[in-house]
Amino acid sequence: MLNPLKNNLVIELHVPDLEVAKAFYGQLGFIISLEDLIDDKHLGYLTMTRKDELGQTMLNFYGGDDRVYQQSFFKQFPQDTKKGYALSITISVNNIEELYQSVRANLPENLVRELTELEDHGHKWKDFRMVDPFGFYLRFTELLDWGQEE
Repeated sequence: MLNPLKNNLVIELHVPDLEVAKAFYGQLGFIISLEDLIDDKHLGYLTMTRKDELGQTMLNFYGGDDRVYQQSFFKQFPQDTKKGYALSITISVNNIEELYQSVRANLPENLVRELTELEDHGHKWKDFRMVDPFGFYLRFTELLDWGQEE
């Protein structure tokens, strides 16, 4: 079995509705690990975590209402700009077939590519692709040896 990834990358997705994020990612096995509520002065912050034998995947969400569109960098783009253009969020999972069947049953409209067995550079793996309600492109895959050092 491959070692879990060791990575300090933090993904923060700016979204206009934290309730939609909670509902969608909850169906993918993510649970809330931190939630700061929205008020008149501050936007909300949500951290959701998915754990399995391979390790832990954490996603952070900022926003919660239309004020998210006024963030200092992102406000220069139209609100209907496709979220995550040219970005793939890859999440390694332990039991890809089970997760895929759950997605097919509960979120079929979000599937972009069915579960597929792939082979490249001497590696074989399965993955499937989907898009979240905000337009972020998600790739769920079996764990690969990404060439990381111990």
